[in-house]
Amino acid sequence: MACYRAVRGAPLTGPGDAPVRILRIASGGDGVGALPDGRTVFVPRTAAGDLVTLCRVRLSKTFARAEVLDIVEPSPDRVEPACPHFGREQCGGCQLQQLSMPAQLAAKRVMVGEALRRIGKLEVEDPEIEPAAVAWGYRNKVTLTVSDGARTIGFHRQGRPGDIFDLERCLIADPALMDLWSAVREHRALLPENAEQLVLRRDRDGGLHLVVRVRGQTAWRSAALLHVALVRRGVPAVLWWVPESGAPRAMAGAAEPYPATVFEQVHPAMGDRVRTWALSQLGRVAGLKAWDLYAGVGETTARLAAGGAEVESVEVDPRAVVEATRRGPAERVRRHAGRAEDIVPTLAPADVVVTNPPRTGMDGRVTDAIAAAGPRKIAYISCDPATLARDLRRLLSGIPASPPPRLAALRAFDLFPQTAHVESVAILEAVG
Repeated sequence: MACYRAVRGAPLTGPGDAPVRILRIASGGDGVGALPDGRTVFVPRTAAGDLVTLCRVRLSKTFARAEVLDIVEPSPDRVEPACPHFGREQCGGCQLQQLSMPAQLAAKRVMVGEALRRIGKLEVEDPEIEPAAVAWGYRNKVTLTVSDGARTIGFHRQGRPGDIFDLERCLIADPALMDLWSAVREHRALLPENAEQLVLRRDRDGGLHLVVRVRGQTAWRSAALLHVALVRRGVPAVLWWVPESGAPRAMAGAAEPYPATVFEQVHPAMGDRVRTWALSQLGRVAGLKAWDLYAGVGETTARLAAGGAEVESVEVDPRAVVEATRRGPAERVRRHAGRAEDIVPTLAPADVVVTNPPRTGMDGRVTDAIAAAGPRKIAYISCDPATLARDLRRLLSGIPASPPPRLAALRAFDLFPQTAHVESVAILEAVG
């Protein structure tokens, strides 16, 4: 059975049908093994301990990528994926459904620890990880790609970003969102012909939203009809239309585009647990100066202010700043709308800093400004172990005039079960 079929590069050396043992799970969720010629091979949808034969091997000089042809010997960590789309359509939304929950948690601990050791050059153990209360039905936001004039609406296939399959139901999404999607799917003819993306969202009050992003500026004339159809199906939702390079506009059910079009945590219950743990590590903040960087809609700012801190918050999305201002508080808070790298160097020094950047991490100017401010403690909330490790290395290098801080605590959180994404919090504190 010819299992190693090279699709680019030189043929493999050694027997082409030799099975490969998967040794571990890499960041991103692929299993890692070794080909007969010694090259590392990354294989999605495998478990540590699997013995597999491979096909569609894509070679580079130092590593390879491949797909599973056959599972010769399954790992004890392997389970049957619950979602039909995972196997049938090779959905790229989840990467770890083939792993038991203990194996998923173990893999994510290693992802964080390995990144800090390899990229951050830190001597740390793999952190403890806090599991999610539920492993399914937790996402309050789902983003779908529209193709073929709305004939196909769904997710990308694994490793094929241009290939979209038509979604029936996503098992990690809030069931209320999937009920909404079922109704929208049935009435897709009422979506704009130039639609390119749908965002289904459930807000903290339980309200449902459908955000439709389009190419160009052509108006969505059938929005009212879709709204009526959804009401009749028992899933009333606020409908938003977002033209290309334009502002969101409520088409039915609301007058203002908040909070559906600003960023909020897609797993709110776990997001609250992350925030609670991070802030608990700062200790008493009464009377202290605090920065809340990448502040979103101001949930961390509100907690810091409630604890008696004087807070300066920074958020790039002006709509989120408006929403944060609406939610309050106003006392002991000064809000800044703009890029963190532009604003943070102008702020007064802080005693404590909470930073929660996007997946790309912090700009070097932000880490430099934090180091220069010399805070007593820094709580870094991260959704990407690699950029966390890079930024910690910058922060822990300190500045010439002062000793560097130390890594005082580290914890991981499983915000996104069934996927390879992991949230983590690092606490830095000043020395001396």
